[in-house]
Amino acid sequence: MEHIIQNSENTLESVWAAFRETDRQMQETDRRMQETDRKFKEMHSLLGSWANNHGSFAEEYFFNAFEVGQRNFFGEHFNEIEKNLRIRGISLKDEYDIVMYNDASVAIVEVKYKAHENDIPKVLDKAKTFRILCPDYKDFSIFLGLASLSFYSELEQKCIDQGIAVIKQVGGKVIINDDKLKVF
Repeated sequence: MEHIIQNSENTLESVWAAFRETDRQMQETDRRMQETDRKFKEMHSLLGSWANNHGSFAEEYFFNAFEVGQRNFFGEHFNEIEKNLRIRGISLKDEYDIVMYNDASVAIVEVKYKAHENDIPKVLDKAKTFRILCPDYKDFSIFLGLASLSFYSELEQKCIDQGIAVIKQVGGKVIINDDKLKVF
């Protein structure tokens, strides 16, 4: 009988030892996961900053090109230019990368470092939100453009088909394709 009790005590002790080891391993895993989460958040922050820097570079590049240029495009001459225009209404807000004005027209240019097909609906929405947020311009012609340092030919064609001007860098020049530009 004594032998059986002793085996039970040894078994119980080994179960507790295994439990303690499992608990230690779980705590170590938790510590490693927290460290991984911390590193992931740090990397996410760095990548976000990097992407924002690329976007800011593209915006500055195109704004400077328009600001110093003749501002004769889209068949119009624009007298005023603004960048990073943020407008907030009661239930709507939007940001416009580059906006140019004259007495009868507004040109809204969305700027991307690398344009993508997903940008087209966003560009088209800019005319709608601008009319709502800026009722003083409700009777103005609105022209839309997508400016990017990098385009692929299918995207260029889709923009043109939608009536959006394609604005891109070619060498040291800014090229504007506004052949099928629509008034929005």
